[in-house]
Amino acid sequence: MELAAGSGRLAIPLAQAGHRVGGVDLEPAMLERARRRVATGGQGRSLRDRLTWVQANLVDIDQRWSAVAPDGTPGGPAGFGLGILAIGSILLLPDATAQRAAVATLARLLAPGGVAVIDAWLVGPAELATYDGSTTLEWVRTDPETGATVTKLASGRHEPGSDRLRLLTTFEEARGGDPVLTWRRDDTLRLIEPDELLGFVAQAGLVVEAVAGDPEMTPLEPDADRVVVVARRAAAP
Repeated sequence: MELAAGSGRLAIPLAQAGHRVGGVDLEPAMLERARRRVATGGQGRSLRDRLTWVQANLVDIDQRWSAVAPDGTPGGPAGFGLGILAIGSILLLPDATAQRAAVATLARLLAPGGVAVIDAWLVGPAELATYDGSTTLEWVRTDPETGATVTKLASGRHEPGSDRLRLLTTFEEARGGDPVLTWRRDDTLRLIEPDELLGFVAQAGLVVEAVAGDPEMTPLEPDADRVVVVARRAAAP
């Protein structure tokens, strides 16, 4: 199960590897993009059958599972062997209460012995000072699905002493002689420190197995720009 699955960045590769996967996201446009990626993924019906998308709030999805999950969705509350909350998605939740609730939800979705993986972006004081409202070019890429050239621009603002970081992201899509399409996303991130995240994990009843500074599981250093926590729900007696 991937919470905040978005366009399926993790859920789809897991399904391609042969696993049955459920992906939860609140944004219907993101889930539609995920479905399009599956449709063009080259594995046909077998891949579609291994994936189920659920539009819901990740904070209480386990409590509303029977009402929002399509028939045949794999797993269910206390039924998943792996639960993922990654790509810094926990920072999009508005406050510590919601972040703690999301970790608790992830724990309740796991079967006994199941593993939770949580990945969060860390922003140090020096980096925070650079978020002064100026706009930067982050990248220019070719969308493999459409062939369009996509440009990402970003600006951020952080008030000293605050645990909030406001990010404005602009995507511009250019395709041939067509007019340029523009999308804007305005997010306020609630920043989190490793010790606070580990506290949420412990409060959810999970046992930490590893803490790292990146997805390659490099040891967490003081200047790391992310934290990855791997924890396990206790096995049944």
